[in-house]
Amino acid sequence: MRIALLFVAWLSAAGAFAAPNEPASLDRSTWPEPLTSPTLFDVASRAEILTFARALLASESLDEAALKQRLGLRMINLDAINTLRERMWQRLLVNYNFAQQSCDQDASFCFLVEDRDTLRQQAAKFELGPDSYYTRWVDPSRQFHERYLDEQLRKAALLPQVGSEVALFGDHERNGDGLNDRLFALSFDSGANLAPDHTPWLTEYLRKAKLSGTFFVLGSDIQNRLAQHSVGELQALYSTQCIGVQGWEFRSHSHWQDWQYSVTRSVELVKNKLPENFVPLFRPPTGQRRADAAGFFRGQGLQVALWDIDPADSNRQLTGEQSAQRVLTLMLLWRHGVINFNAKQDGVKTAMPWLLTHTAQSGIGWEDCQDTFR
Repeated sequence: MRIALLFVAWLSAAGAFAAPNEPASLDRSTWPEPLTSPTLFDVASRAEILTFARALLASESLDEAALKQRLGLRMINLDAINTLRERMWQRLLVNYNFAQQSCDQDASFCFLVEDRDTLRQQAAKFELGPDSYYTRWVDPSRQFHERYLDEQLRKAALLPQVGSEVALFGDHERNGDGLNDRLFALSFDSGANLAPDHTPWLTEYLRKAKLSGTFFVLGSDIQNRLAQHSVGELQALYSTQCIGVQGWEFRSHSHWQDWQYSVTRSVELVKNKLPENFVPLFRPPTGQRRADAAGFFRGQGLQVALWDIDPADSNRQLTGEQSAQRVLTLMLLWRHGVINFNAKQDGVKTAMPWLLTHTAQSGIGWEDCQDTFR
């Protein structure tokens, strides 16, 4: 009991001082070139990578006290923050090298980068003058990446007490790191609010676009649907799409006594009623799950499915277009990954068409949902 009370007190203190910032978004109209070719995608990608790398480098000059103040937290997990930074540098180096492969076609933002040290050196001196073709983009991009970096560092700072997608707890967990360059996967959470539910619109839209996504559902939602519709109607709704589970209720699965039953009960229902669509994946609501649950998930034949690119559409602070612009900026930065839209937010009906339209000629690909987490 005392340990539990201490945890609650720690969590309350941490939460009370979390900076309540609006999620980062970048108006893509500030970038002067539409992404109408793979080469132009690479140009924009190199620019975003260098801008984020500059922000990441600057954050390393902050001591622990300054980091606490910047992140708005009384206590931080400095080791987790440094681990996240290390992973970011590794991925930025790989991504920049991929983005440089088209430098013979367009040399914009092409610099000599051979290893992490040279990437850091180039990031430190990366700056555009007021007469640059990209001047309108410079300051908005800088602000975006500083705010986005703070979002990620804040999540790392709260580990392991507050789980999130920024860290994997074992080889039973997956995100989009294993996807090839320029390859992205669509996934949809469905439990952050009760209504409206845009699943019918989304599944039809995806089928028309010849795409597939993984829908992470609540067991209680599927049960309610079955009370109003036949199994056949439900199967038609999710035709050609994949279904994983988020548990029976949309609540943290890290400190819920019945979390295991929440998972197994949902899996049993979906696997029984929608066997053609079911994939053995559990997505923890808001990323909160136990760090010691590997044995349970392996025993159930399940993987924990996380994500890399968060549209930040669950709190309604961003419009659908702003959310899509955030996603596109992060696609340019990370160059592959799993996107996790919310099927119950109105903005998704604007975000999805905007995103597909603005990436149609960029040379990216969309992973089939059956292969996403393999």
